[in-house]
Amino acid sequence: MPYRSGTPSQRVSSWQRAYAFKLFLTDVLVVVLCAFGAQLTRFGDTSMFLEASLSDVLGFRIGYTFLSIGLVGTWLLALKFDGAWDRRVVGNGSAEYVTVMRATLGTFGALAIAAFLLRMQVARGYMVIALPCGIVLLLLGRWFWRQWLRGQRKAGRNLHRAVVVGDRAKTGHVIQQIADASDSGYQIVGEVTTSNGGPVGFLRTVPDSIYRAVGYDEILPLIDRTGSDTLILTSSDVLTPERTRQLGWQLDERDIELVVAPALTDIAGPRIHTRPVAGLPLLHISYPSMSGTKQVVKRAFDVLGSLALIVIFSPVLAVVALAVKLTSPGPLLFKHERIGLNGEPFKMLKFRSMVVDADRQLKSLLEQQGTGDRPLFKVANDPRITPIGRFLRKYSLDELPQLFNVLNGSMSLVGPRPQVAGEVALYGEWDGRRLLVKPGITGLWQVSGRSNLEWEDAIRLDLYYVENWSLMNDLMILVRTVRAVVVTDGAH
Repeated sequence: MPYRSGTPSQRVSSWQRAYAFKLFLTDVLVVVLCAFGAQLTRFGDTSMFLEASLSDVLGFRIGYTFLSIGLVGTWLLALKFDGAWDRRVVGNGSAEYVTVMRATLGTFGALAIAAFLLRMQVARGYMVIALPCGIVLLLLGRWFWRQWLRGQRKAGRNLHRAVVVGDRAKTGHVIQQIADASDSGYQIVGEVTTSNGGPVGFLRTVPDSIYRAVGYDEILPLIDRTGSDTLILTSSDVLTPERTRQLGWQLDERDIELVVAPALTDIAGPRIHTRPVAGLPLLHISYPSMSGTKQVVKRAFDVLGSLALIVIFSPVLAVVALAVKLTSPGPLLFKHERIGLNGEPFKMLKFRSMVVDADRQLKSLLEQQGTGDRPLFKVANDPRITPIGRFLRKYSLDELPQLFNVLNGSMSLVGPRPQVAGEVALYGEWDGRRLLVKPGITGLWQVSGRSNLEWEDAIRLDLYYVENWSLMNDLMILVRTVRAVVVTDGAH
């Protein structure tokens, strides 16, 4: 394992500072563009003044140029204090996008309150242009740099070099999860198992593999040897509270980031609430439910989203319908019974992409493939697919009619994959919890590998979605769906 020169803090801060500076410059450009662009768009010049009672007190009139300068400064300060460029936020998860939106909405909320208290009549057109412009362009800027960073990480650059510490079963799980996510931002370079038994000292099995060690006393030497900048701590009987506290102090002296991977897996942040009791940071887990306000919000999002997409894709729907009808005999749409919310069956719509007697051929094809007893049925190189159907499936165009399923309430834009009764009959004890929400056109497991995932991984992702739903997650999945369709990742 090659050792890189420079201390961990120097190596990390170099690329992190550069990345944060790129975000900062992009945000400054967007904020200035939106503030002054709204002024020029609304008024056509920079000579307009506010109507404000404060002018009588100050003895001069306040111009919109002054307001735009103040808005830019306040906006950037809000982004700064909300942690928009914090190294623990940028580059991973949805927290970065939430931070940008929260800071932006807070800025305009503060402007509205100030205008009310100071009796300033800020033109509504100015606000209507600046606010949406800021949100959209800031999020697009973050998304652009996230894609750039993802590419860098897949190429092995701009990564946190991490050592995982804990009991063997726990460290193996963490290492596997991170290894499966090529854009996680972490490169596991070492593992220290604190349980007895197993290899002692440093092992190097194959080129570019991780270093392994056993015992609490090996943690810091392994960090120094590998040049790590992050320690990921899992549960361990050996790491008592006192030892963990001392380890934290030692890591702080080396400027090593300490990350805790708790035993609670597949539970999203909004469901976890920390409550200190008697010096213990107790984690309270809220019960997952899709009811009340959440249900109303999700349904409203589905209706508005499906209507908009039907209008946008209406030319595509017409062209695909014509192509299906002209290139193969049979009906235009394929109506197949799937199992929906609470186990209720419904007819799912798709453009027909297979020959007419496709269902009769399915069982023998699955037996030939050796997956006849698996819940997740997908036939590789399926001979039943028509030539035009293969093109439609490659770009998921055959699923566009499901927008009408969303509109009539039998499906959702985002949710677990709709499955047939035969697959549901093969569910394990807890797999049926995925039926607690409506199935979706797209979902977590579709964008995490589409048809390439094993059943166990697919069900885990669906259950994670069911138990940790949020509107922001739905938006993120839809964005990732576009990317997955464009690169045709895992489509059968």
